[in-house]
Amino acid sequence: MVNIYFFTSTGEIIFQHRAKDKDIYPDLLDTTVGGHVEMGMSVEDTAVQEIREETGLTVSTEQLIFIRTFQVVYTDARTGRINNDLKTMYAYHYNGDIKDLQVEEGEGIGFEAWPIEKLLTLGEADKKRFVPVAFSPEGLEIFWKIQELV
Repeated sequence: MVNIYFFTSTGEIIFQHRAKDKDIYPDLLDTTVGGHVEMGMSVEDTAVQEIREETGLTVSTEQLIFIRTFQVVYTDARTGRINNDLKTMYAYHYNGDIKDLQVEEGEGIGFEAWPIEKLLTLGEADKKRFVPVAFSPEGLEIFWKIQELV
């Protein structure tokens, strides 16, 4: 699995709002872009392809900032499905307007920008708007690392 968080110069992270009919974590905020690495493709090429499909942007692998790779096993509380993912995380410095990001049909509802400082102090009720891995120790570490890039 590859995930990319877009971040802005003003210290925000852009999240994709998952479609209400997604099979896993419907109607929750997730990484800006994400997808499964297909056989024969590199993680970096998958990231570039997923960015194009899910936002309409064309970026190069050189523009991706590697954050880390980690294993995560979690259960979707709504569906009971278990996910066992090896996640490779990237950041991408996005200089455009969030309104210019094109939502992939059937995948998402839209995008939301959240200040990193607010994410690091978010209350439990607001955390429920996000996929659970966002506020796992690994997820919080990613927010800290992206904050250092701003």
